Amino acid sequence: MPTGPLRVGVLASGSGTNLQALIDHVHGAEATVVGVATDRAAAPALDRAQDAGIETEVFALAEHPNRSARDIAIADWMVRRDAQLIVLAGYMALLTSAFLSRFEGAVINVHPSLLPAFPGIRAIEQALDYGVKLIGVTVHFVEDDGGVDTGPVILQRAIEVVDGEGPEEVHERLRPIEHALLPEAVRLIARGAVSRDPGNARRVLISS
Repeated sequence: MPTGPLRVGVLASGSGTNLQALIDHVHGAEATVVGVATDRAAAPALDRAQDAGIETEVFALAEHPNRSARDIAIADWMVRRDAQLIVLAGYMALLTSAFLSRFEGAVINVHPSLLPAFPGIRAIEQALDYGVKLIGVTVHFVEDDGGVDTGPVILQRAIEVVDGEGPEEVHERLRPIEHALLPEAVRLIARGAVSRDPGNARRVLISS
């Protein structure tokens, strides 16, 4: 079993701003990012990782027989790096049981809504179309339960919706919250402050 700082593997598909937040705020301190995997060869997240001296690998779906085979390959790659926690930082592919079963209770995601409201894609657009007055960010566990964004909530923070704002404007205001909450969740997990309520598996307890 690895000792020392929490060993974190990151999956990212896009620009990697949440990965950068992890690099800036927990990498080399409470945690060590041991590898960044992506499903997109052109993902700028790869450049961010390489600039920080972090190993990277591309797992394009076209290079594998199916999603499960690709997920097994990613899981194998993370296991070889002794990853203890997997962080989805803007990873746009759904993970199958082939991956989640290998990291049970050790996969977290950041999502731009106040879950359980507005899971899945276009969460901000869903929320604005619904006419909500509050919107926010959730960091949650990813469960092998067949659902999307259904895992127990670790952290949440909300902001008020401003009349007339569009999805991009809202997302710009949510990004700093994502960049704060995701490293904080990793920090809490690294120090053993996150646990499940024995009386309610859906509830996450945070100890001081």
